[in-house]
Amino acid sequence: MVLVVDIGNTNIVAGVFKGDEILGSWRMVTRSEKTSDEYGIFLLNLLAYNKINYKQIKSVIVSSVVPDVMHSFENTMRRYFNIEPLVVGPGIKTGITIANSNPREVGADRIVGIVAAYEQYGGPLIVIDFGTATTYDVVNEKGEFKYGVTSPGIVISSEALWTKTAQLPKIEIKKPVSILGTSTITSMQAGLVYGYIGQVEYIVKKIKEELKNENIKVVATGGLGRLMSDETNAIDIYDPQLLLKGLKIIHDKNIDI
Repeated sequence: MVLVVDIGNTNIVAGVFKGDEILGSWRMVTRSEKTSDEYGIFLLNLLAYNKINYKQIKSVIVSSVVPDVMHSFENTMRRYFNIEPLVVGPGIKTGITIANSNPREVGADRIVGIVAAYEQYGGPLIVIDFGTATTYDVVNEKGEFKYGVTSPGIVISSEALWTKTAQLPKIEIKKPVSILGTSTITSMQAGLVYGYIGQVEYIVKKIKEELKNENIKVVATGGLGRLMSDETNAIDIYDPQLLLKGLKIIHDKNIDI
């Protein structure tokens, strides 16, 4: 079995694969102050609760955009699983080419998402990850990643409303019945959700226009990807486990177990 872990700015998502089958996946809050023991005990408890024997895990792959967490997490793998983790980074085999102006600036999560989408759905495509930031990554039919767009995530936008204003409350992010808000809360929800739907549709439209290709497939993932994909025809496929699948694909390109 293979343990795959994606460490994001907001959440850490982990999953266990047996062959190509994912046995389970779990999400925890990213905290840079957590120790390797805290991560270790948490993971062991999750695995035990799901009746997965941690001793059967033979390999681990990790992608991270939070350097402060990596020291503790790598020590977790060594101490509790007795495994040296494979870390997504320069020199690792991915099957795609980073062809933009500065490949080393590309986050590991973006690489992993691109790999999974390209391997499963082919190119050309646009990969949208609705995370702390929302990223739009363009991959051509040859598996080359050349272009990307980055915008504030919908949660960041929501937090800006209630933390940077004196009287606006913290709200649940959900689509209201109508864009015509009848209260402070529904007006905020309308602005956030309908506004974000508009952003997605316009950015996808402009990417297709500039590439002169209306047939580019659009694949979305991320915590709020379901909300967005349900509300717009600009997204063709929503895959909530895209990053976990991408980690397994990269693992298999680099390690035989």
